[in-house]
Amino acid sequence: MRAAVLTRFRAPLEIADRPEPDCPEDGVVLSVLACGICRSDWHSWTGSDPDVVLPQIPGHEYCGVVEEVGPRVTGWKRGDRVIAPFILACGHCPACAAGEQTTCPSQIVPGFTHPGAFAERIAVPRADTNLAALPETMKPALAAALGCRVTTAWHALTGRAGLRPGEWLVVFGTGGVGLSAMLLARAIGARTVMVDVVADKLAHARTHGADATVNAAETDPVAAVRAITGGGAHVAVEALGIAETTANALKSLRKLGRMVQIGMPAGQHAQMTLPMDAVYSGQLALYGTRGMPAWGYPSLLSLIGSGRVDLSPLVGRRVALSDASAELAAFDRPAPPGVAVITDFAA
Repeated sequence: MRAAVLTRFRAPLEIADRPEPDCPEDGVVLSVLACGICRSDWHSWTGSDPDVVLPQIPGHEYCGVVEEVGPRVTGWKRGDRVIAPFILACGHCPACAAGEQTTCPSQIVPGFTHPGAFAERIAVPRADTNLAALPETMKPALAAALGCRVTTAWHALTGRAGLRPGEWLVVFGTGGVGLSAMLLARAIGARTVMVDVVADKLAHARTHGADATVNAAETDPVAAVRAITGGGAHVAVEALGIAETTANALKSLRKLGRMVQIGMPAGQHAQMTLPMDAVYSGQLALYGTRGMPAWGYPSLLSLIGSGRVDLSPLVGRRVALSDASAELAAFDRPAPPGVAVITDFAA
């Protein structure tokens, strides 16, 4: 099969023929329909993620068609269109039994600990625990964009922060996760403030429904958010994994506010100095989040199917497999609005 392989950090991916994946006894092999290119893939490409051992095929935001089914799989058959969370849980440990699959101690993460979906096909173990049916009406490019950004944002807002109608949400970072959080928050009935330093991204957010935007390159974002929201946001989302924006997100909250750290702190940002005085005096709640349990898909897909949220603004570019290297390198600087999704695996 054709795949894009990470053989050296910060080097172009090698487009190569690779052996077809073996079908796990408890899993399936998918023909990949689409795969998103995510900032988390960039962390892998730069060598910031210690889980990645070279060579590796990146790609964790994917959807596909079942081509082969393992003998222990009962819920899926050849020809099914499916999507999976990027954290593949075991389904039977205490964490999984409690519904906390994202903390499964034996989790498998395609693109990091397991060959990913920058390829024509991917083997997905633990299929009965992790796969979800993809609605026939959903286009593959949009489905792939759900795989990390939208699912992570949905779980952050509903499973962690408990965002409520009428509340103010501030989002630091208007990339794929940030834009997803804004679109989903609007569907919940919350009001949104988007903070970034890239004017084009802020304009894109305004076009698609942000109640307010703040350019942090031009003004103090904390003061601006507090003025817009009448004293601070109820919920803050940090979607970059950067020390400065994490601190500003906390300081932008009103008393009893909740913050969710979605951005992956890596490299020099793995250790941060945070304004704990604001946490103490404001009696703030700080949550980490990573991915979404498989049981969250029905509620998310139901919301999308109802027409209450239009996620099509997420997909900014449909690209070929050979374009993946350039898209990864683009994360070194402020990237253009929207998500890049691989939809052509032959070019």
